[in-house]
Order: sequence, then structure tokens, then C-alpha cells
Amino acid sequence: MEFPKLDIVINKYAKYVVQQAKSNLTKDKKGGGPLYDSIQYKVTKQASTAYLISFLMEDYAKFVDEGVRGANPSLVKGGYQKAPLSKYKYTTLMPPMKMLANWAKSKNIRFRNAKGQYAKGSNRSMGFALQRSIFAQGMKPTYFISKPFENGQFELSNNMLEAFVQDIDDVLNSKN
Repeated sequence: MEFPKLDIVINKYAKYVVQQAKSNLTKDKKGGGPLYDSIQYKVTKQASTAYLISFLMEDYAKFVDEGVRGANPSLVKGGYQKAPLSKYKYTTLMPPMKMLANWAKSKNIRFRNAKGQYAKGSNRSMGFALQRSIFAQGMKPTYFISKPFENGQFELSNNMLEAFVQDIDDVLNSKN
């Protein structure tokens, strides 16, 4: 049996989650990169009554979403734990320095002295400073995909029930 109205509701929910996730990344100034570009969904209909919604994105999305606990915030002056409740934690491996150096270069992030003037330092040294800071303090969670996923579920359940009833009603009315 086909459920065209239910198909529409499921796809609308998945599209909403993807759109809101991308919007949240943009608000957090993380939009426009590989993570943003990789977010998509896939709806698979299993048998005749089951739907599977898959949200596809870069592997590191879970770290951006839930954050990562730092190894030791006291390594950084004035350091604090940015994601104390995260299940992910830096232990021995640091984030990739080259990627951070390239990111700092693309955003034109540079060292400054106490007066706020630009100070000497290469992109490599900036990458190292960022690497050490992230390793020590962790990464703050963004919940860019978790929030829209949870927020849309209440409306999804109501809309699914309504669409399912309409699909059944349409089938019964077409046989009369």
C-alpha cells in the first residue's frame, strides 16, 4: 500500500532538519565549509510500512555537534572546560595543526600584543597556539543538528498520524 501524504510529511521533516542544521552552522560562523556542504538526507522506504531517515554529513560532525572535553584546561592561561558533559574527550592526540593554520590564514587571524596591534607570528605558530588551546580546553558544543532533530519530532509525530489517516481514508474512498 502506498502512503503519498505520509511520504510528503517524512520528506518535509528531513528537509527541515537539514535546513535548520545549515542555518545553525551559519549562525555559529561555521557555515560555508565542508561540513555545511556535506549535510544531506536520504529517506528509504523499507517494506511497505517502515521509513528510515538517514542524515549524512562529514564524520567530524558529531564532535562539532556535541563538543569535545579538553585534556587539561589549566594548560592555558585562564582556561576552562568548554564541553564538560561531552562523551568525547581529547586524551593524547591533538587536533590537526595544519588544518588550524590554514583556517587561521583564511580568516586572517593573527597574533596581537597587549596594545591590540598585530604582533609577529607565522600561520604555523598560530595553528600551534590554536591546537594547544583546543586540546587543553576542548570544543564548545553547537547542537547544530541535535536541536532541529528534536524540535521537529513533536510536529512530525502529529503530522505523520494525520497524513496516515488521510492516506487510509483516500484508499477506502477510492474503493467505494
